[in-house]
Amino acid sequence: MKSQKIMSSEKQQKEKARLHPRNKNRERYDLSALTTSIPELKSYIRPNKFGGESIDFSKPHAVKLLNKALLNYYYGIKYWEFPDKNLCPPIPGRADYIHYIADLLGENNSGTIPVGDKITCLDVGIGASCIYPIIGVTEYGWRFIGSDIDPKSIASAQNIVNSNSSIKGKIECRLQKNPKNVFHGIINNEDKIELTICNPPFHSSIEDAQKVTRRKIKNLSGKKVKTPEVHLAGISNELICDGGEYKFIQNMIRESKKFSKNCYWFTSLVSKQSNLKGIYKLLEKIEAKQIKTIPMGTGNKSSRIVAWTFLSVKEQKEWIETRWKTLSSGHS
Repeated sequence: MKSQKIMSSEKQQKEKARLHPRNKNRERYDLSALTTSIPELKSYIRPNKFGGESIDFSKPHAVKLLNKALLNYYYGIKYWEFPDKNLCPPIPGRADYIHYIADLLGENNSGTIPVGDKITCLDVGIGASCIYPIIGVTEYGWRFIGSDIDPKSIASAQNIVNSNSSIKGKIECRLQKNPKNVFHGIINNEDKIELTICNPPFHSSIEDAQKVTRRKIKNLSGKKVKTPEVHLAGISNELICDGGEYKFIQNMIRESKKFSKNCYWFTSLVSKQSNLKGIYKLLEKIEAKQIKTIPMGTGNKSSRIVAWTFLSVKEQKEWIETRWKTLSSGHS
């Protein structure tokens, strides 16, 4: 892979607010190009409140077709099928997470982002759509392990991997047999993982999830919807867990200590700012050597990635020397 320079964050016309400089969807969607990729998308294009053309975001099928078109047109993914009851991830926001953690690796490597399959990333909760590994493999050539507690999601993700030659053999799906565990049963003793990523379930109940979905639809389409057209029963593990986001991340942090020498950086999205104080407190308690918070924002939503490592500066240097030194080039 040839070396590429990180784009400066200069303002481009029509740029979407606050997306990462390397995000392929910083500008307004090119609907004519996207409908060429997925012709069925045409029937869901509507005038928006500003008089321009847009997708009808109140229709889950329209949102899914839009994201299929984005993956096809920008990432070369020809097959992306999974059950409608599963969560359909918005591609630009998911890509941002991957680009920001790539920058995190670059900071440790004199500004050069390491690329290629010597870099291993673990996606906790790969989901039926396999979205983070798809973007990580196509953008940086990394190798991925994807874990999930749902056998159907694992089967769906594996089917997507096997059906696209560009990612086949580069993503390994592992079933988490104990839903109470995060890393136990997934990370083997011999595994060396540069990054763990996670988009945790952030609701503590179905009611909470429905409320947020109603607000999202109103923001995107201007429509008020009493009962959102969302199959919450089918995607409960993806959106909902007992104790919500905070409890999930707490468990993840506690387990991460036991795998402190297997992983360079542990990371997680944290959607609720109010959870940060408790997360930092726990990370200090379990003696993380370094903690970083990376702000992220897409559209009206602000979020952040929290990253932590148990490796000392010396151990970090040794890791890079032994695992990355043969990587000749990357994005810088």
